[in-house]
Amino acid sequence: MRTFAISLTVIVCLTSSAFAEVGDPQLRTDHPWYPGELAISSFERLAATQAEVYERVTGRSVKTDEDKALAAWLWRNTHFAHGECGSPDEFDRGFRHGDWVRDYWLGLFGHGMALCGTTHAQWTAEMESLLGHGKARAVGVTGHNSFEVFLTGGAYGDGRWVLLDHDVSTVIFNENGSRLIGIDELKRDLSKLGNPAFKPGRQRGWRVSGLHDADVRGSFNSYRVAEYFAGFAGAPPMTHLRSGESLRRYHQPGLNDGKTFVYWGRNYKSGKIDGPERSRSWVNQPDQMFDSKNGTGWRQGQVRYANAVYTFRPNFADGSYRQAVISETSEQFTLEFRTPYVIAATPPNDKPWGIYDDGCTNGLTISGKKSCKVSVSTDRGGTWHDAQLTASKTSPLDLTDHVKGHQQYWLRFYVSAKQFAGKDVTIRTICQSNPSVLPRLKDGGTKITYQASGLAMVSAGPNLDQAMQHHVAGSLKEGDITLELKTPRGESAVAIHANSWNASGNPPDPNVNFQIEFSIDNGKSWNSVVKNWNIPRRKPEPPDFWSQSFTYGHTEFDATANKLLVRFRNSGRRSYRRVEAHLIYETQTPSSVTATFCWTENKGAEKTARHSFAANSRDEQRWRIDTGENVTTKWVEFNTR
Repeated sequence: MRTFAISLTVIVCLTSSAFAEVGDPQLRTDHPWYPGELAISSFERLAATQAEVYERVTGRSVKTDEDKALAAWLWRNTHFAHGECGSPDEFDRGFRHGDWVRDYWLGLFGHGMALCGTTHAQWTAEMESLLGHGKARAVGVTGHNSFEVFLTGGAYGDGRWVLLDHDVSTVIFNENGSRLIGIDELKRDLSKLGNPAFKPGRQRGWRVSGLHDADVRGSFNSYRVAEYFAGFAGAPPMTHLRSGESLRRYHQPGLNDGKTFVYWGRNYKSGKIDGPERSRSWVNQPDQMFDSKNGTGWRQGQVRYANAVYTFRPNFADGSYRQAVISETSEQFTLEFRTPYVIAATPPNDKPWGIYDDGCTNGLTISGKKSCKVSVSTDRGGTWHDAQLTASKTSPLDLTDHVKGHQQYWLRFYVSAKQFAGKDVTIRTICQSNPSVLPRLKDGGTKITYQASGLAMVSAGPNLDQAMQHHVAGSLKEGDITLELKTPRGESAVAIHANSWNASGNPPDPNVNFQIEFSIDNGKSWNSVVKNWNIPRRKPEPPDFWSQSFTYGHTEFDATANKLLVRFRNSGRRSYRRVEAHLIYETQTPSSVTATFCWTENKGAEKTARHSFAANSRDEQRWRIDTGENVTTKWVEFNTR
């Protein structure tokens, strides 16, 4: 059942004596292709990693716009696949009516696959950072959504749009191989330039139609729609672990028993493994891409999905459970949860989209030796779903249907926290992840780097109902709206990430400027997150346009504030479909963390190695594992206990 929110009567503030927690722990290995999150968790880190891989593969250093674009294209081909991901419910209309996953970081970390329009929409955000403002666009062609970037310098002079399509693994050089060409130029000589067999040497090692020979010649005979700023960079991929919490990430579907499938995407039922899958991709065979003669080939299960399992055993005796508390009285307390991944589900049936049906399990379960009423909210306390926890360790309460497809929830227990002491309460949340972003071990020994920024996040979004719980002024329709965000326990805020989904018009007006601002003095003065963002128009353009766009950005600030306002407005009074903001704050008492890897060698028995990293250090820390040959990484875990 659904009930409306009640006011929070007591906000718990932790003191400097609070128990330790881990803000934003990350790992990187020296695996040549899949080093893990610390190598790619910001656009700056990602660009450096891409440049390193590109130079190793091609022998070319990354100095020009062309090389930057090709390095990013190589990396995207080998880390992201074509497939059907689960929808978000951003407008509370139901998952079957959801929009695309347009957030770059959610798409990369939570999914790792998407259809052509979705992935290319996301990719515009990376190109915005890599090449500059408005130098990327998704483009509608025949039966396909492709991608172009605007390159300058050298053979491109003042600038040219060029095809950079990772979904069909294609870039195309002109006949003499001196420069890349765009879709408008390609379609005029499609039968020749789109043929993988035509002068393959001009391609500099990049095969035309890397997935299937017919892809290019079947799609690029038209030039239909331009989508400027079709995606955005939302919340950064940060994890926050509290005392008594672990995060284990499985690199393959199935969890511990190999047959518990929890996911958020289409169920292809491929090879008796439920969930998303792709048979044609460079993912998991990245060394085969450069100088390929025949393309990816077909292999069942070439790409699947990973799982991120959070297990939280809060200690109600020593008070450390309060690291997750956002409100508490003598009769109830409320815990928060947020993930950079997406909460997954085991569907109740074998339908392709069974995840959208009622009766899903395994996404969120609670067990313990205490019975009480429990409520869960995914809209930051706006509405609640009630349930009953019974004193059983064998029959946990399953709340998956209420949280699946989301990235955050609040969990309220209608009992005093002290009554839970010694009751073995366990809260388990299973998410889907992209296995390509998880750290992998390599043959012949692996060097590992750990770093924790000590930061965490509170999110007004991405869903509209989550953002509107923070609405304090203006309106979406008027094109001028303000949100208020607070740190959950009085911590100091240090940065803000924000974005707006704009009704920008068809065709887009380059003279309309979009602004995102923040205030730490209750609106007396304002500072820019994004200033004078517009939609530049560069020819050639197709005849039609997407009527919407995104504005996004982030900024750090030096203040002791724990509350701020975020305002979205634009000079054209264009309405907004949705806005969101994410407040970054400093965790109060950093903790040490134990990392554990599990792997096999030569398909033998599983091996494990663990190492404890020191607390209160944002410096990189090192570890080495003496791995053998034919290494397969099974899982990697962070543990704060």
